[in-house]
Amino acid sequence: LSLQTGERGTIKPQAHFDAGDDAVALRKAIEGLGTKEKTLIDILTHRSSAQRQLICEAYVEATGRTLVDDLRGDTSGDLEALLVALATPPAAFDCHEVMRAMKVSFTHKINNNILLDNGKRDENTTVDTEKAKEDAKTLYDAGEKKWGTDESKFVDILCQRSVPQLRQTLVEYKNISGKTLQQSIEGEMTGELEELLVAIVKCVKSMPTYFAERLHESMKGGGTDESSLNRIMVSRSEIDLLDIRAEFKKLYEYSLHSAIKSDLSGVLGDCVEAICGGDD
Repeated sequence: LSLQTGERGTIKPQAHFDAGDDAVALRKAIEGLGTKEKTLIDILTHRSSAQRQLICEAYVEATGRTLVDDLRGDTSGDLEALLVALATPPAAFDCHEVMRAMKVSFTHKINNNILLDNGKRDENTTVDTEKAKEDAKTLYDAGEKKWGTDESKFVDILCQRSVPQLRQTLVEYKNISGKTLQQSIEGEMTGELEELLVAIVKCVKSMPTYFAERLHESMKGGGTDESSLNRIMVSRSEIDLLDIRAEFKKLYEYSLHSAIKSDLSGVLGDCVEAICGGDD
């Protein structure tokens, strides 16, 4: 989904930046007696993704090894996964996460449709109200109005229309059905497809709210879903993490920073807090 809300990230490009100096500092932190995690965190969480890739290039030139390989060799567990994510090009990180997520067992047909539709989303920001009404009726006819649900119609529309167009479609759908599209999906579908389509609808309504809810889910209860937490924090750190922080505070009446601090400890907590960028 191309749903970026602008440069509202917590990680910004470092003004006085030297990739070579950073590569040397990282090498010393890794090669010294005991890995100095604080140095790794300070550098990797205070450089933009573009700057981190320049550091990776300088690191290879200086050592003959990749930074990712050395991080994997000298750190472990969730901290390793988080530092490797920061050192990985965003497109490669996204690809890795998508491939991991696709291990979830959608039916073959739906799985193929989603994969095929992935690059077909309309990026036009102009809203066609008549088209939105037509799509809303198609969705209503494929779900609420029919015995059994034509899931392919939902996949086609939700995976191909632009975000502004889908927002208008949500309005028109409620006018036709008296329900929100999310309510209809939850009533008509089950399993992974329901989760996927509800997630798309939530993202269309508000990306920061969706990710605030996901972050809360990753930290509630008896354990922490570090994989989801790390993925969201890294992927949104240069896009809209400030907006996500604001939504988190609005929804739960305590800050994302305080949630991380109470849920995570040690160097992993330090790293996630650094990406969070401050308290609210």
